[in-house]
Amino acid sequence: MIEKEFGIKDVVEMKKAHPCGVNRWQIIRMGMDIRIKCEGCGHSVMIPRREFARKMKKVLVKHEE
Repeated sequence: MIEKEFGIKDVVEMKKAHPCGVNRWQIIRMGMDIRIKCEGCGHSVMIPRREFARKMKKVLVKHEE
């Protein structure tokens, strides 16, 4: 399996869109679980890292430090 590169404050696209219609999520917390926030409505979701890596499509905006 190819390891996808993502970090905190990156904006990612998931395979399925949020019910509000937007498919842009910002990573706001990383650990064993990853918390992402919808950029459309502001709803946040926490999902396990393994599940997140499987459901993530691509990184749209890479956060520069």
